[in-house]
Amino acid sequence: MQGNKTTVFTISQEQKQYSTYLLTDTTANTQIEVVPERGGIITHWRKAEQEILYLDEARYADPTKTIRGGVPILFPICGNLPDDTYSYQGNEYKLPQHGFARNLPWDVIATSTDDCASITLSLKSDESTLAVYPFACEIVFTYQLRGNSLTILQAYTNNSDSDMPFSAGFHPYFTVGEKQQLELDIPETKYFSNVTKTMMDFSGSFDFDLDEIDAAFVPMRKNSSSFSDRDRKITLEYPDFFSTIVFWTVKGKDFICLEPWSAPRNAINTGEKLIYIKPGTTYNSTLTMNCETI
Repeated sequence: MQGNKTTVFTISQEQKQYSTYLLTDTTANTQIEVVPERGGIITHWRKAEQEILYLDEARYADPTKTIRGGVPILFPICGNLPDDTYSYQGNEYKLPQHGFARNLPWDVIATSTDDCASITLSLKSDESTLAVYPFACEIVFTYQLRGNSLTILQAYTNNSDSDMPFSAGFHPYFTVGEKQQLELDIPETKYFSNVTKTMMDFSGSFDFDLDEIDAAFVPMRKNSSSFSDRDRKITLEYPDFFSTIVFWTVKGKDFICLEPWSAPRNAINTGEKLIYIKPGTTYNSTLTMNCETI
């Protein structure tokens, strides 16, 4: 219940360029759109019909291009690899930036409107994934919309016969107004710049006149990061699974990315913060994003 109103959750399906699921909290007037066949991505998140997420519609419409916008899924790596290459047991494999999960169709396995609007998606390994990542696995995500909060439940299952190394994360694009007016709360005082390849001091702001900002904060001192923009505050809450927060943006675009990663880039080669799942077991995690009016 919210006040004297009964909270009503709905789920509908529309055939746009791709089959799209619309999850709505009618009482809070919030909504997300999920596109399973386009990498299981959340493309829109609205509050009172105002867009919270940025989406490059032209790239989204082109299936040959990766999506800039929404909430892309990163698995089994975050970031890029030198020459897109990693080694495992003496063999070399190729993985594109951020892995393959964001480029493959996901299956819808459940929906619910009981205590939230939720949809559960699954991605299973196949011949194409085993050729670049030699582990039989399944990823199951449940997107839950309730009020002003969007929660992503994650289950990573190793169906192979050996320990499975991986990193995972999300790449949410948030639409913003004047970047110089942003108030950032990222709980670290230093970051590694992937542009200059150096450690930099952080006092709560960036120089947004730079062509690109690509900042990796690790380790994190608390389990949340946030930013305030105009009349709203966006907060990301996450468990220790997410060891790294990446802040990314480019000049002239009205978005910022605040990305929770389980490990820094190239972890599958360096081993830094890399997670291993035992055969036949599942690793569970969560991410919650809140949008408050301030």
